[in-house]
Amino acid sequence: MPTASNIVPTCTDFRSVARALTVAENDLPGAHDLLKSLTFTKATPIIGITGPPGAGKSTLVNSLIEQLVSKGNKIAVLAIDPTSPFNFGSLLGDRIRMAGHFNSPEVFIRSLATRGSLGGLSAKTIEMADVLRAAGFDYVLIETVGVGQSEIEIAGLADITFVVLVPESGDEIQNIKSGLMEIADAFIINKADRDDADLFANNLKKIIHQKETTEIPVFKTVATTGVGIDEVANFILSAKNIKNTRKEFLLSEKAYKLIQQKRMADVDKKAPAGYCRSLG
Repeated sequence: MPTASNIVPTCTDFRSVARALTVAENDLPGAHDLLKSLTFTKATPIIGITGPPGAGKSTLVNSLIEQLVSKGNKIAVLAIDPTSPFNFGSLLGDRIRMAGHFNSPEVFIRSLATRGSLGGLSAKTIEMADVLRAAGFDYVLIETVGVGQSEIEIAGLADITFVVLVPESGDEIQNIKSGLMEIADAFIINKADRDDADLFANNLKKIIHQKETTEIPVFKTVATTGVGIDEVANFILSAKNIKNTRKEFLLSEKAYKLIQQKRMADVDKKAPAGYCRSLG
């Protein structure tokens, strides 16, 4: 079983990164000391990819990895999958769409479960992102689950947050009111080869300009063929100095959840269910 002893995660040794992530994710002996010992030699941007189910986020991330690697970058990916409320397991299937990068020495991919979090991030995601930042990757991509309008926690962790939509996303005005739409540093309309994609993009731009004083980019992509992916990659490469004004507030909320998790660590979630059955 991995421990924290002498683990120094580095992007030149994926085994050390995997072991450090396992220790942090599962609170194995020495996890606290490991996290305290992390050193950050450079400012690694965290890129959040979020949006509703079926928007093609995993395929988009796969194409984006290819573009960033072609420009000489080392990439780490955290692909977050939803957790079953019954057995707390997860399919961890997003990696299937990134299978072409599994053997690349420039790409590290790790799946993890939400562990019941409704905001798309588990309480361990911040710690695991810190491990990847300390390992020296050039970019860390975090793909969240598609849980709808409540999925805003990624904006508290990411330096750049992309909200991925499709032309069939529905009423743009209703979408723009939601928390999910308000966290975007840029929008990506994926599957832009579908009908009414141009109309959807134009309406979205008009609504954004009405609500925002600064221009928020809207990219059109077809992730399956790579159309438009280079524009998204260039935005990431040129946006290293973007300041996330939401991070302080949302990270405070996340810190509260981490404290809550620590306090509740010894509570068996199945115990209340047994008590309810005894009453019934």
